[in-house]
Order: sequence, then structure tokens, then C-alpha cells
Amino acid sequence: MYRVASASEYLVITGVGISDIKIVKKGWILPGQSYAVFDVSPVNYTFEVQAMSAEKLPFVLPAVFTIGPRVDDDASLLKYAKLISPHDKLSNHVKELVQGIIEGETRVLAASMTMEEVFRGTKEFKQEVFEKVQLELNQFGLLIYNANVKQLVDVPGHEYFSYLGQKTQMEAANQAKVDVSEARMKGEVGAKLREGQTLQNAAKIDAETKIIATQRQGEGKKEEIKVRTQVKVYENEREAEVAEANAELAKKKAGWTMEAEVAQVEAAKSVALREAELQREVERMNALTRTEKLKAEFLSQASVEYETKVQEANWELYRNQKAAEAVLYQKEKEAEAQKATAEAGFYARQQLADAEFYAKKREAEALVALAQAQGTYLRTLLDALGGNYASLRDYLMINNGMFQEMAKLNAQAIQGLQPRVSIWTNGGQGGDRSGTGTGDAMKDVAGVYRMLPPLFKTVEEQTGMLPPAWMGMLTDTSARSDPN
Repeated sequence: MYRVASASEYLVITGVGISDIKIVKKGWILPGQSYAVFDVSPVNYTFEVQAMSAEKLPFVLPAVFTIGPRVDDDASLLKYAKLISPHDKLSNHVKELVQGIIEGETRVLAASMTMEEVFRGTKEFKQEVFEKVQLELNQFGLLIYNANVKQLVDVPGHEYFSYLGQKTQMEAANQAKVDVSEARMKGEVGAKLREGQTLQNAAKIDAETKIIATQRQGEGKKEEIKVRTQVKVYENEREAEVAEANAELAKKKAGWTMEAEVAQVEAAKSVALREAELQREVERMNALTRTEKLKAEFLSQASVEYETKVQEANWELYRNQKAAEAVLYQKEKEAEAQKATAEAGFYARQQLADAEFYAKKREAEALVALAQAQGTYLRTLLDALGGNYASLRDYLMINNGMFQEMAKLNAQAIQGLQPRVSIWTNGGQGGDRSGTGTGDAMKDVAGVYRMLPPLFKTVEEQTGMLPPAWMGMLTDTSARSDPN
């Protein structure tokens, strides 16, 4: 069946084919579905909220709230349809819900303010209550359309606002008396002050009048000079403009004269050019006449020769075309054969490249697996040796025969060498050590000379080089002069 809601109502449909609820103004109610109608018009709620200020002074806040569903927001309308619509808007359940929210928020706000702050900031207090209550009503899909908070009222037995009003009245009366006295004093003082100010202002105005008159005379002279200067400047500008206009006129006259002369010359030359063109046209027509006459004479002979040449050319062209087609066919076949050969070679190279790529890939995978196995092996050895890298290095060198290989390489390096070893000495160190220092120094010099012959002998044996002749003679002379 088909149902239509009124202007202020909505249909809530649930059942088959609807996951949650569906809110519409009109629609079909299918078998297995149920519906309900709820009104969205706002309702007035009147409360007298009892609250207490920060000084624990109680007061009554009369208020009238106009509250209804928020129809401009689908999510709020769904909340209202689920939570509030099953109840009558004027029922105690809804009224107690709204009243509880308003009283709770008002009491919390009033408890954080003094009575003076509540009384003097009534507008701000009302706005704060309105915002906090609206924040709580949002979870039920309700909207405050209007809130009218009346004047704060005393709780019976607590006359704070009455006393506060009396205090205000007495302060106003006392202030009025003070204002009257001050007004009387200001009137008497003001009269004397005005008399003195009148005399002062009169003298001041006379002096200012003389100063202004002098200033006006000076300004008048300055304005006169300024006007004369401007007139002179204007006259000079006009004279300059007249001179410029005369010069421009002279330029234009000269241009016009030149254009007229050029036009006359161009007219004369145009006549000569036209005569030459007509003469050329006459000559051309004469040449055409002679040409046509010659064509008529040789046309028959030329036509026969032309036909003969055309037939010969056509036969030659046909023969060349056939020969070219044969050559083209042969080239196409050769190109196809080369293409097939190239494709076969490319396929073979591609297969070979794929095989090499696969082999390299397998080799790389084997290297990776070997590296992983070696890493595991080294990690196991390192763990077994307690993390000692020096012991691991020695073990690997022994296990891989590194020391044996080093010994073998060293043996091969010196294999076949026949070294010659010479040992010499400078004699014994005995003798009389009790001599002077000069004797010891001479013995050291004699020892050095004594070392030279075996040294030269060793150099000769090792390198084959002989010492200079003079050095050999020096050695012999030293040996003969040695007292030892």
C-alpha cells in the first residue's frame, strides 16, 4: 500500500529490503515491512530551574524552550526517529529528558560563576546555557528553535535579588544627591570660568586677527606674483606652440610640393612605359603570326614523325618495363630469402643468448647458495670458537693449507740460488788498554783500513766489479806502513 505523510510529518519504514530504517515523506509499504508516522513540529517546554552560584546562593531561572527535531540534517532526523519518535512529544518521558538536560547544564554553569557574575552578565549566561544545552540535545536529534530565559528570581527565604535591588536604588538616590551638588558647584565655578575665558578669548582673537590680516596680505602678494608668472609661462607656451605649428606647416608644404613633382615625373614615365609595353605586344603578335605559319607548313611531317617516334618509344618502354619487373621479382625473392636467413640467424642468436643468460643465472644462483653456505659455515665456526676472529683466521689458514703453500712458495723463490757468504773481522780486541786516547783512535783507523780488502773482495765476488786502481794502491801502501 502507498502512504503519504502530511506537511509536518515523516514516514519511518523498516522491514524487508531495508538494513536499518528509512525516512521518507511518501512511499510504498511492501509486505514484510512496517511503518510509523512521527510529527516534526516543535513544542514549547516551560521550566523553573533551581540553581546555586559559586557562593552557594540559590536562585530560580524561569525559562521557555521551543524544541523540535532537526529536519535539515538527515543524521539528526534518524537519531530522533530511533530515540524520541516512539514517545509522545508532550509525554512526561520527553519532558523529563529535556528538563534534565537543561537543569543539569544550568546548574553546572551556575556553580562555576559568582552571583554578581550571573546577575551582571545575564546575556552571556543565557547564551552559555543555550549552547551547552544544544550540545547535549544533538545526540537525540533535537534542535532549540527558540529559548526565552526570564529574569532571575529569588528562592523563597533568600532575598538576595531584592536586597540587591534596594542597594541599587539607594546608590542611585545618593548618586543623584551628589550629582545635584556637583551640578550646582559646576554652575557657579563655570560662570566665573566663562567670564575669565571671555576676556582671554577676546584678547587672543584680537592678536590672531592682526596676525591673520598680515598673513592674508602676504598671501595676496604671493598669489599675485604666482598669477603673473603663470600668465607669462602660458604666453611663452602659446608662442612656442605657434612656432611649432608654423614649422609643421612648412614641413607639410615641402612634402606636398615634393609629392606633386614626383607625381608629374611618375606620370611622364608611365606614358613612356605604356608605349614600350604596346610596342612589345605588337612585336609579340608578329612573332606569333610567323610561328603559326611555320607550324602549318611542317605540321604534317611532324605529325607523322611524332606518331612513329611514339610507337617506337612505347615499344621500348614496354620492353624495359618487363625487364624491370623481372629484375624486381628476382630482387624481391632474394630479399625474402635474406630476410628468412636473418630471422633464422636472429632466432639462433636469441636462443644462444637465452642459454647463456640461463647459464649465467644458474651460476649466479650457485654462487649465492655457495656464499650463503660459506656464511653459515663461518658463523658456526665463529660461534664454536666463542667469537674469536683470530682463532677463526688461524683455523681457516691451517685447514686450507695456507702455511704449507707459503712455505712452498718461499722454497721455490730461493731454489737455484748459490749465495756466497763472506765473514771477516778486524782482529782481536786485546792489547794494552792503558794507553792514551790517541792510541785507541789510531787503532780504530787501522781496523777500518784492515776491513777494506775483504770488503772489496766480497763486492768483486758478488757483483764482478773491481775497485779503482788508486784505491787498491792505497790499500797496499797502508798495509806496508802498518806497524802491526
